[in-house]
Amino acid sequence: MGANDDDPRKHRILMVSDFFYPNFGGVENHIYYLSQCLLNLGHKVVVATHAYGNRSGVRYMTGGLKVYYVPWRPFVMQNTFPTIYGLLPIIRTILIRERITVVHGHQAFSTFCHEALMHARTMGYKVVFTDHSLYGFADVGSIHMNKVLQFTLADVTQAICVSHTSKENTVLRSGLPPEKVFVIPNAVDTSMFTPAVDRPKRSEQIVIVVISRLVYRKGVDLLVEVIPEVCRIHPNVRFIVGGDGAKRVRLEEMREKHSLQDRVEMLGAVPHAQVRSVLIRGHIFLNSSLTEAFCIAILEAASCGLLTVSTRVGGVPEVLPDDMVVLAEPDPSDMVYAIKKAIYMLPKIDPQDMHNRMRELYDWNDVAKRTEIVYDRALKCSNQKLLERLSRYLCCGAWAGKLFCLVMIVGYLFWQLLELWQMILRRCRISLFRKTVMKRFWKIHNDINGVFWCTTEFCFAH
Repeated sequence: MGANDDDPRKHRILMVSDFFYPNFGGVENHIYYLSQCLLNLGHKVVVATHAYGNRSGVRYMTGGLKVYYVPWRPFVMQNTFPTIYGLLPIIRTILIRERITVVHGHQAFSTFCHEALMHARTMGYKVVFTDHSLYGFADVGSIHMNKVLQFTLADVTQAICVSHTSKENTVLRSGLPPEKVFVIPNAVDTSMFTPAVDRPKRSEQIVIVVISRLVYRKGVDLLVEVIPEVCRIHPNVRFIVGGDGAKRVRLEEMREKHSLQDRVEMLGAVPHAQVRSVLIRGHIFLNSSLTEAFCIAILEAASCGLLTVSTRVGGVPEVLPDDMVVLAEPDPSDMVYAIKKAIYMLPKIDPQDMHNRMRELYDWNDVAKRTEIVYDRALKCSNQKLLERLSRYLCCGAWAGKLFCLVMIVGYLFWQLLELWQMILRRCRISLFRKTVMKRFWKIHNDINGVFWCTTEFCFAH
């Protein structure tokens, strides 16, 4: 369903991020479901991301969602190599071809997102940014990322965070005015994540499910200590672990060391279409993340009727009501106690009732309508000249501010050069077209004259 060009209430939106299908994750799901719901509301939505394997060029997804897989290859952790200006000609072409009105970037550590938002602002487009993660302030990586985020958000029109904790984190990291940041939570497709018809009986075994990327940030080191202790205290507890990552080796070693091969099942990477089939095998969902802005996996588990045990970090306490989740500090002993508490709560859990409550609490259509309000507000913001925008970058630091201004000035000159080059090409094409038409005209004219005189001579000869 396309946007009505005559209706000012309908937007033409470009979603930009390094993270999109066929890759799977919270950001990818958010962009896809939000885009589908915005299409249903009558808006035009286009997605731009980097190429995945042989998936390059323009593709169409469900609902007519158009996706530009730009022929940029991922450099590290699915991020493209930062080129600063290399993306400008491509983004400019997409913006003009699709007649975009709003550019919406996703994820703070997406270089594709940062470059696209920078070029969109250079060209005078309204931009919205959604932050999906939390970052610290002390380590080298966080300091670097926070400075990049400060540069991008210095000229952003509006921003969205997925939790109040995430909003506070983003405001502190970027220096963005709080009134420009909206809180819109994630949601879950409850029609896809439904409870099992025949739920496993608790009297036989209690199954605890873990599905996440097996990396440090997801608290795999905690799991290595928690799982053996829980298995020791509760003989009828079994674990199912889905996911892959650098820390998977530690879980494998733990399983071998404690001889838990028959009680800890390692599934490896689980495609998103098969997540429900794994979740409905269990009774409790365990999330051990060390940092989390929201955690969509908790929503999916609750929608399937699983009681959740999670670390009390980031925006997790905002996600579910108290009777649907047991929170614990990111400490092995506290998590073991939380699992013990959850086991005693299981008889009171009604999976279907939990699913019905999730359907009322989280809906992608509601997320799309709230995002639509942010777009409306962004378009009402006044356009600023280059000098006014540069003054914002100067506030980013004594040296960084000057560097950011230089980057924007060079980007502006590059854009103007592209505009001039396109104008020259357009005039050359028009001139060439005129010459071709005139050449063709005179050829036809001469052919007609030749036929006329031949016919005249033939008539006089006879």
